[in-house]
Amino acid sequence: MDKFKDSMLQLIVETSTNLPPDVRHAINAAKKREDAGTRAALSLTTIAQNIKMAEENVSPICQDTGMPTFEIKTPVGVNQIAMKKAILEAIAEATRTGKLRTNSVDSLTGANSGDNIGPGTPVVHFEQWEEDYAEVKLILKGGGCENKNIQYSLPCELPHLGKAGRDLDGIRKCILHAVYQAQGQGCSAGFIGVGIGGDRTSGYSLAKHQLFRSADDSNPIPALAELEDYIMQTANELGIGTMGFGGNTTLLGCKIGVENRLPASFFVSVAYNCWAFRRQGVHINPETGEIIRYLYTEENHVEMDMTSASEEQTERREVVLEAPITEEQIRSLKVGDVVTINGMMHTGRDALHKYLIDHDCPIDLNGGIIYHCGPVMLKDEEGNYHVKAAGPTTSIREEPYQGDIMKKFGIRAVMGKGGMGPKTLKALQEHGGVYLNAIGGAAQYYADCIEQVEGVDYLEFGIPEAMWHLRVKGFAAIVTMDSHGNSLHADVDKDSAEKLAKYADPVF
Repeated sequence: MDKFKDSMLQLIVETSTNLPPDVRHAINAAKKREDAGTRAALSLTTIAQNIKMAEENVSPICQDTGMPTFEIKTPVGVNQIAMKKAILEAIAEATRTGKLRTNSVDSLTGANSGDNIGPGTPVVHFEQWEEDYAEVKLILKGGGCENKNIQYSLPCELPHLGKAGRDLDGIRKCILHAVYQAQGQGCSAGFIGVGIGGDRTSGYSLAKHQLFRSADDSNPIPALAELEDYIMQTANELGIGTMGFGGNTTLLGCKIGVENRLPASFFVSVAYNCWAFRRQGVHINPETGEIIRYLYTEENHVEMDMTSASEEQTERREVVLEAPITEEQIRSLKVGDVVTINGMMHTGRDALHKYLIDHDCPIDLNGGIIYHCGPVMLKDEEGNYHVKAAGPTTSIREEPYQGDIMKKFGIRAVMGKGGMGPKTLKALQEHGGVYLNAIGGAAQYYADCIEQVEGVDYLEFGIPEAMWHLRVKGFAAIVTMDSHGNSLHADVDKDSAEKLAKYADPVF
């Protein structure tokens, strides 16, 4: 089992730091479909750079390394208890070395275990089979896309699509609505797995299991193969695009599975996965514990398309900001402006926002920048912290707090991914603030912009939720909500809703 532990550590590192070939092909193809100079094209160029950097640095592609989920098939007689023990040891080691973020949190106290081990984490599913080798598949699915999973109970009434019945056409409507509701908050362009039937639990499990299929395979059930093709074409006509910025590619893959159900129940479950589609698998020699081969591979390495997306760049303003930022500077910004940040900014997520509503802040945030980010941090022998991954988290979770906190502390800019809602937009107008959208999942690209960790507060919240004080240079993001009441996210949502309504009539 010592060699099996080493094999599992290799699998975890490979999954976290190196996207498989089918995902790379899908992202390269998406990049070719976008018009040069658009926000979508620029975002996909950043994504390609990030994938290459993660591979070269052997560091996490995205800072949210998700809930490690293992699907394991073993020959009869293999000691599954020993295998799980080895997997837990490998998870803890990968966390200690910064290949995984500390993501296991006590649901009652909020305490972070610090090693990704705890009740229910990681998820390990075993199944026996009659082969003479073991198969281990791993998926690292982050919280941002996990939050966009959705389950429908048919029949139902869907916004913009009308009645969805207990038939193939009702299933079609549910899947389209699932893509629409994710918008840019799940780091589109993304992949979806769909489970038809089962119960509420098995339906979600079936949906997530579809994500282990290769992006370029063909469904063996003709009706589902036709539906997968239809969803791929139609979803990419909704105009949501990469990061929800608008564009020609919203969906990179769609895989659908089906199970029997109870007569009284008809569930359609959708598992949404971001572009940082981290899944890998291996075959294992059950006697030695060594890896026989990787499952998602090709003979030739798939290089990312690194060609510039700005050769035909449309006119846009580029502005450099450094805190403290004045209200006048903020009022001059408009949706579409590209902002480059130099100097200090501070991370803040769910725990910090909740805390600051009723407490003072240990630092002066007047004119400051809050970054919605839960980084991967490692401490060196001298006790200094270094950033290993630092992409944005989904901002909408802070909607109940953000406007009030900006006014209370004089914050002028907040940055994250996926945009925020009407309460924050109103506060931006009243207070003189701006929302900056960074590229979701681009954890290596942004970590490279961080020159130094100047300090940390509230480490008791856990590394992802602590308030990190970062000195940055050349940290780029796009203004998507300004102080004049404009929101790119609201515009894209409205436009995609109108396009979605065109598919209300029956097709199948």
